[in-house]
Amino acid sequence: MDTFVLILEMIGTVAFAASGAIVAVRKRMDIFGVAVLALVTAVGGGMIRDVLLGVTPPATFRDPIYAVTAIVVSLVVFIRPVRHYLTGTHAAYQRAMLVMDSLGLGVFTAVGVSLAYAAQPKAGMFLSTFVGVLSGVGGGILRDMLAGDTPYIFIKHIYACASLAGALACALLWRQAGQAYAMIIGAAVVVLIRMLSAIYKWNLPRAD
Repeated sequence: MDTFVLILEMIGTVAFAASGAIVAVRKRMDIFGVAVLALVTAVGGGMIRDVLLGVTPPATFRDPIYAVTAIVVSLVVFIRPVRHYLTGTHAAYQRAMLVMDSLGLGVFTAVGVSLAYAAQPKAGMFLSTFVGVLSGVGGGILRDMLAGDTPYIFIKHIYACASLAGALACALLWRQAGQAYAMIIGAAVVVLIRMLSAIYKWNLPRAD
């Protein structure tokens, strides 16, 4: 099961690192800025999650695989043909961000619930769900703040609500369906809601 969680974490790391690098390229940052934004996006939520759960030092500092993966992804995105393809038009940029951000959000939400139960076996619904959402949205918030943007979580396509729905689904199914199925279903719920919200332009009510 540890291998399964690691595989999911690596998928989420690649997806979030790519989203951070894409934003950095769009902002015309240099290669160092692209790498930093990719790294912060990929590991930021996990670091906040680990500190909250009392897991110190955070996994990012105990195993370099996450940081190395994020930096490698940032360098790939920085290659001229790749970055031109991903950010060449507004539509291409929005499509790339939607896919990468949704995948990373779904995976890290489910992983957050899993690690909450691992750290606190008797964790209730509130703790596991809260940690799952925080793990999912934390990296994106840090990315947007460093890029000088209003965090995506507050303005676009039911972002945090999708994470909340996925975390609840994962937590509810944890003991009934088992860890693997609960995590897969929870992540899938997040991605599905994000995709549907983008297609049908769902947004929460906002101030005029």
